[in-house]
Amino acid sequence: MSSEVAADMKSLFRAGAKVCSLAIVVLLVVGALGPANWTPRTAFGWQIDHFLGYFVITLLVCFAWPRPLLVGAVLTAAAFLLEGLQALTPDRTANLVAALCGAGGVLTAALVAGLFIRAWRWPLKRARDKQSSL
Repeated sequence: MSSEVAADMKSLFRAGAKVCSLAIVVLLVVGALGPANWTPRTAFGWQIDHFLGYFVITLLVCFAWPRPLLVGAVLTAAAFLLEGLQALTPDRTANLVAALCGAGGVLTAALVAGLFIRAWRWPLKRARDKQSSL
């Protein structure tokens, strides 16, 4: 497989990941601001649901846009904004603990993504540095 084909596949894969991450963010907004019975729940409790939901969404978005600090900042703000906007819906209330659980999931995932991105790029950087020193 040539490097051109690999680059094209990577570009196509990244574009698909961007579309999917935008779709999941739209679903997050609909789930947060739509009727309460539209929001999927697990048996773990709403705190864990918020943490895990935002954790997974952040990882998906970081995969499409590998800028974990920027993604983390935007999604943390979104977690607080969406939770605050729930005060304006008829069947929900804003909850600071829920916003903190969501922000915790975002920040944890952003840190994990940042570590994986650095670990992935580290051998490539070493090889490039080794070649340039020759």
